[in-house]
Amino acid sequence: MARLENLFKYHKVSLLFMLLSSFLYLSFGYDLVRTDITKLVLLYFALFVFAYQLLKTAGYNFRLLVMASLAFRVLFLFAIPNLSQDFYRFVWDGQMILAGLNPYLTTPDYQMGLGVLSNFPNQVALYEGMGALSASHYTNYPPLKQLIFVLGNLFPGQSILSSVIGMRFIIIAADIGTLYFGKKLLERLKLPSSRIFWYILNPFIIIELTGNLHFEGVMIFFLVWSLYLLHLAKWKWAAVGLACSISVKLIPLILLPLFFRWFVKKQNPFKGIKKLIVFYLIIGTATLVLLVPFLSMEFITNYSKSVGLWFGTFEFNASIYYLARAIGFATTGYNEIAIITIILPIISILVILGFSLIKTNTALPELVSSMLLVLTCYLFLSTTVHPWYIATLVILCIFTDYKFPLVWSMVIVLSYFAYSKPDNAENMWIIGLEYGVVFTVLLWEILFKRPSHLKAQTFNNT
Repeated sequence: MARLENLFKYHKVSLLFMLLSSFLYLSFGYDLVRTDITKLVLLYFALFVFAYQLLKTAGYNFRLLVMASLAFRVLFLFAIPNLSQDFYRFVWDGQMILAGLNPYLTTPDYQMGLGVLSNFPNQVALYEGMGALSASHYTNYPPLKQLIFVLGNLFPGQSILSSVIGMRFIIIAADIGTLYFGKKLLERLKLPSSRIFWYILNPFIIIELTGNLHFEGVMIFFLVWSLYLLHLAKWKWAAVGLACSISVKLIPLILLPLFFRWFVKKQNPFKGIKKLIVFYLIIGTATLVLLVPFLSMEFITNYSKSVGLWFGTFEFNASIYYLARAIGFATTGYNEIAIITIILPIISILVILGFSLIKTNTALPELVSSMLLVLTCYLFLSTTVHPWYIATLVILCIFTDYKFPLVWSMVIVLSYFAYSKPDNAENMWIIGLEYGVVFTVLLWEILFKRPSHLKAQTFNNT
């Protein structure tokens, strides 16, 4: 009781910002449609202002900030995601597995053509909710993510909402794990442990992951856990954690070459190469084990088609790609996406190789900094950048001196302007404003802020 009295006595202002934020999150989750762009943007920016004030006034009252982080997430528990319809496909894939079917082998269109199954709850509603684009393509979600879909569908109840609640609990649990391991890793790196709340209390993270049910949060938990184990020199277990991260979202595959200089050092390169090979073998084996329940030649064909389609055909909230496309239109009169989507990945590969071979990456802050910049370049060169894609940048930046992902997490809400139009047409001026802010902050940090990660503690990882 005395502790509660002290909380009200010394943190009245912080509690006020918690209360105000709670009302805004409730409005966001239960009284907002994504076409109402004015309300969406005002709520979003107001939540960032209140989050900043909460962090500022609370000082470093760990319990208070954890309480706020959990409370804001729980507020979304009974809300149907309102900024994305991906969750319908998540529930669909989970129900497919529970019905004894392999979700990788058929499209929802094909499955509906076979008729409605008695052991497939809400089949018609899920099919209609996911939209024609998702329904006509094979699933592109990795195996561990499929397991999460199954677990979410096992939550008591037969409604779509009950499945959403089950999956939401998993995402909240993953964020708690990220809070735990992220704080411990910051402490080992002798960085302020309060930085973890730049991620945990970030309205973008709360809305896009817990609110809109995107599983970057689970991928990030495994990634942070892996980095923590790597810093403890438990690199074999770190490989298992990284494999789990890849099996939730494929994006960590891009980071694998960066471990070359972590293991291979000038003093004993042959020993390092041996460790690196074992590290990659563990990742490959663990990933393959998770794939075994679904594995077949048909699975490989369908999955590769689906991944290739999503990465090479669709366009949304791009930056450099849109510039290249505009140049193509100006010079040839056509959308040269076929050529551009060959050139841009080659540039991405060269960037990854450059960071893998030229950067030393022997201290964890430097390795994480390379991860951050490589993923940033990858997203800048991508044809599709949905808001939740940048969640990984937000968590990585707390271990570095870069803050541009925090700015990006605030301005990326501008990409939702497209959904206020009947045909989801993007306004290039809005996209230009978003990326103009991000590029400006990034260039300022690169040119005028001297990174201190080289001065951070170097841990013996051999």
